[in-house]
Amino acid sequence: MTKIQWTEQTWNPIVGCTITTPGCTNCYAMKAAYRMGHNPKTPQYHGLTKKVNGNAVWTGKMNLAESVLLQPFKRKKPTMYFVNSMGDLFHESVPDEWIDRVFAVMALCPQHTFQVLTKRADRMREYMTGDMAAHRIARPAVDFMLAHKTLCNAAADAVHSHGDIDFPDEISIRHWPLPNVWLGVSVEDQTRADERIPLLLDTPAAVRFVSAEPLLGAVQLNRIAQSVDTFSDCGGHPDPAVPLDSHNALWLNALGGKMDAENREPNGNRIGDSDVGLIHEGGKIDWVIVGGESGPKARPMHPDWARSLRDQCVAAGVPFFFKQWGEWADQTNNTSISSKYQQLIFTASGETLGAGWRNNGCVEDRWKERGGAWMVKVGTKAAGNLLDGKEWQQMPEVG
Repeated sequence: MTKIQWTEQTWNPIVGCTITTPGCTNCYAMKAAYRMGHNPKTPQYHGLTKKVNGNAVWTGKMNLAESVLLQPFKRKKPTMYFVNSMGDLFHESVPDEWIDRVFAVMALCPQHTFQVLTKRADRMREYMTGDMAAHRIARPAVDFMLAHKTLCNAAADAVHSHGDIDFPDEISIRHWPLPNVWLGVSVEDQTRADERIPLLLDTPAAVRFVSAEPLLGAVQLNRIAQSVDTFSDCGGHPDPAVPLDSHNALWLNALGGKMDAENREPNGNRIGDSDVGLIHEGGKIDWVIVGGESGPKARPMHPDWARSLRDQCVAAGVPFFFKQWGEWADQTNNTSISSKYQQLIFTASGETLGAGWRNNGCVEDRWKERGGAWMVKVGTKAAGNLLDGKEWQQMPEVG
């Protein structure tokens, strides 16, 4: 079991990672890996972290746990697995051969659903679109079937053989991308959304999803910045060498899989948006998860950021899952808050205005007009997961 509300079980065949963007600053996995690194029953975590200024930090070492790799074979009941909650499957230090073995297990366990989440969207796209990917993954799949016949006796249909099973070049995974594997990217702010989501949409997957947790800024999934000069008439891949400006902006609506152009006058004044009629060559986002940060050093999430993503998803008909507020709860309309809680005024731009009392000499007399929210650090359990009084736990429909 797991405390992660949007899955049923975590599966960590590969463990270890490194900090890459602001969303990693208070990574829960670093702290957990440090604790397990001192447990003789979990040797795969030994050496993954070290203490720096009193804090657990990744060392950059990665480990493949053979015993953990086989776990899904032993579970007959169809289960939703979150893959690598204690690392990143597509980390630059993970060999392709390790990823092949993980995908081979997923291919041989069609009864399960596997959710793969990464911050390395470029590596994921490269891996999933690489030459002979289905053939490469089939080789360790055959090895598993031969070595663990009692575990894999119901999984052979996932592998298609053109001849004798002893000839790896003549076999491949029957369905690619795997129909039971969901692929997603983490996006904590607009910058990371603009970087990772176009790569995700150009990656073959049965289901594509976005996890905006911890959400550290406003994100417009229907306005992902792209460069108009780098797209063909039907869409294409962005060229990071071409800078975006007001005259070549092309926007990707990742919730609908379409491109929109923003028209501006020569002086930069916005004329308006027009649908240029382009369908993006890739797919679209099928599911969005939103959550605030937990832990003693958690940063607050402005309620308008969460509301905006919910409204975008509702308008596009995309399932929306609000996981949690995190440590900080929105108490803007609560007139009786205990002084024992840490409090602050938090604007929609992410600015902290101060921790004065709202009704008694507040440091900003017009903080509400500035888009401020009164955030109180009450703890994850007390903050809960209600957004405007409603629980949002929508899941993609697959089948």
